[in-house]
Amino acid sequence: MIGLPLRLLAREVYDRLTTRVGERHVALITGEEKRVPAQPRYFVCTVEAMPINREVDFLAVDEIQLCAHPERGHVFTDRLLHARGREETWFLGSATIRPLLEQFVPTAKIASRPRLSVLRGMPTINLSRLPPRSAAIAFSTDRVYELASQLRHRRGGAAIVLGALSPRTRNAQVALYQSGEVDYMVATDAIGMGLNLSIDHIAFAGMTKFDGREERPLEMAELAQIAGRAGRYLNQGTFGTLSPLPAFAPNVVRAIEIHRFPPETQLFWRNSDLDFSTAESLLESLRIAPNTRGLKLMTSAADHQALSHILQKPGIRKYLSDSDCVELLWEICKVPDFRQLWFELHVQFLENVFLQLVGPKKQIDPDFITQRLRAIDDTRGDIQVLMDRIADIRTWTYVATHPSWLANAPALKEKAMSIEDRLSDALHERLVSQFVERTRTYSTRSPRHGVSSGTKPSSPFLVLLEQFAEKSAKTQTKPDSEWFETIIDGTHEKFASNAQGWIEFDGRRIAKFEAGPDLLHPNVKLAVSLEPGPGARSRLTRRLIAYGRDLAESVLLPLRARSASQLTPAARGLVYQLEQDLGTIHVDQAREQLELLTPRDVQLLTSFGVFFGMQLIYLRRSLSPTGLAARAALASVRDSLSEVLDHSALGAPSMQLDGSPPLPSMLSIGYFQLGALAIRVDQFETLWRDLMRLNQNGRVSIAPHMLTRLECTYEALDRALSQLGFQTHSKHRRSRRVRRPAAGDETTRAAATSNAVWGGYSRAARRSSG
Repeated sequence: MIGLPLRLLAREVYDRLTTRVGERHVALITGEEKRVPAQPRYFVCTVEAMPINREVDFLAVDEIQLCAHPERGHVFTDRLLHARGREETWFLGSATIRPLLEQFVPTAKIASRPRLSVLRGMPTINLSRLPPRSAAIAFSTDRVYELASQLRHRRGGAAIVLGALSPRTRNAQVALYQSGEVDYMVATDAIGMGLNLSIDHIAFAGMTKFDGREERPLEMAELAQIAGRAGRYLNQGTFGTLSPLPAFAPNVVRAIEIHRFPPETQLFWRNSDLDFSTAESLLESLRIAPNTRGLKLMTSAADHQALSHILQKPGIRKYLSDSDCVELLWEICKVPDFRQLWFELHVQFLENVFLQLVGPKKQIDPDFITQRLRAIDDTRGDIQVLMDRIADIRTWTYVATHPSWLANAPALKEKAMSIEDRLSDALHERLVSQFVERTRTYSTRSPRHGVSSGTKPSSPFLVLLEQFAEKSAKTQTKPDSEWFETIIDGTHEKFASNAQGWIEFDGRRIAKFEAGPDLLHPNVKLAVSLEPGPGARSRLTRRLIAYGRDLAESVLLPLRARSASQLTPAARGLVYQLEQDLGTIHVDQAREQLELLTPRDVQLLTSFGVFFGMQLIYLRRSLSPTGLAARAALASVRDSLSEVLDHSALGAPSMQLDGSPPLPSMLSIGYFQLGALAIRVDQFETLWRDLMRLNQNGRVSIAPHMLTRLECTYEALDRALSQLGFQTHSKHRRSRRVRRPAAGDETTRAAATSNAVWGGYSRAARRSSG
């Protein structure tokens, strides 16, 4: 489990992780979004949303220096003091917290990771001399818009990054910058966490910010957090100020360059053992002061302030007669004030929600929700109006994460997210219209930024599907950005793949599997042209790679049973070989492991659906129609199967190949190849048993039931058996193909599974099998 400081950063890490292991294993938990599969192995969360009551082997908290943050510090401090993994715990952050971390976690081992690139301070410059690939930093929305307007007139435009933007709008603005349509970005300190961009220079347009209570100078550590966005990995970066601001003092420049700042002296803390017996006891437990040096009581938290205000409302106290109602009120007070307009309006909203939840229906009135959603679902208006509506809808998205509060929470969540998407697209369009000169062309940049010269301009908020990759495509489809985002956010059920390795979404081919490190981890090649460039391409590629990981997981799911941890090393080695070949291996590949299997290993593996044949070992589940289709899609990267294989026959007991060269992929897709005939592995095991029974010094008779089971001609089977070294008796020769059973007739196809036997390998395994 990892806790991250921003919803946007959590989503980015989630996307990267699902690319590695698939979505079936990764949970995403934030205040506004919960994606929890049936058996997650990884949890990506915002720090506030971490389910720390759930035990995990490894736990990490990022940006742990935020323990000293005046608004959120108490949450990070609570994680520092109480959140632990069973095996290992990591706290990641600035060295400024090191003395206090050593005090409160004395057993921690501290390791430093130096910056790989060099960061250098520069003299102040004016806006007209701002170099390309720069970000101008301001600390108010008005100043951000002012700088962006100036850059539009002088340099063609700029992308905008504000903390109030939705993830969808922020990603679109970042893609606008990363693609090279604009060479400049104007941002607030929201750029300081979670964004890794190709920025060469950071220019500060201000050195003070309003922190919710007062206008104060930025601390050196805050300046360094933002300046560090310039130059990433091995790319050098610079920072400085924008005229008319004076240049940074030499000591400040030096401190940022070497990243050395005064240490934190205290962490914000709040009692986490709250008393819900009465409203007064809850307030009193929130006021308990720490008795340890280095901890400071948090008194300005938004939820605490909301509770204090709502308890002053007439008519509230009468509903707080039991601890359940007090705890419910506290949960409601935790709803964030996304709008940040007038605190009294937020308290009034919380009061309304509480009164409905303690009313006769014990849920929020659907009409109350419908009226508010209808008012928000409007894409008209200027930038600020749209940002206010996005803040409103985020409130309802957060409420939807509490299913007990609503009659139909999933429907509300889907509705709220749909509205947020429409508002986000409209906001991005307004930002582009106001701050980007649409007639300019792409810039020419060095290859490391990923954009070559001569690229034509395109709309940054429309994602175009120019054409299908297949030569046979007759038309071009150009869906808008909403269709593109539907792919990114779509469930795996909406994706499909075929035996040629094509990936489809709603019937449209959008990508094809390519060879990766192994069959379980294929790469993908997009079959569509995307705008606005690298941002869109990388997001879709990540999504489809995650689909590929889950496709492989669906085939091998039985081998992932919890009881697999009880297997001996030899059995685990056998499982590994099965995984690498998608569920089927030849006995000769695993002789060493088979000799070392224990009776318990055989029992467990059999319970997983592993079948031990005389020639082959295979996973029964992988031979289902969906399993074979998935295996063919994944194995298509190894051979050009489409040239020799009739994919419409996939799943049949046997298939006639167009040519007879040995193909490694045939066993991976569940078929044993004998020249031009490929026999499904379960049917091959049944055939082998018959051959052993009928063998007379290398000569066998082809019985009619063999042809019936395999659905092939006598000549095809005769040639296949010669590949095994058998000679057939000519008196049974017939030139006919046995009919294929009608659809749904599984009797014949199930014969191999019901009659196949295991010859046994090790002495212990033979005893276990009887």
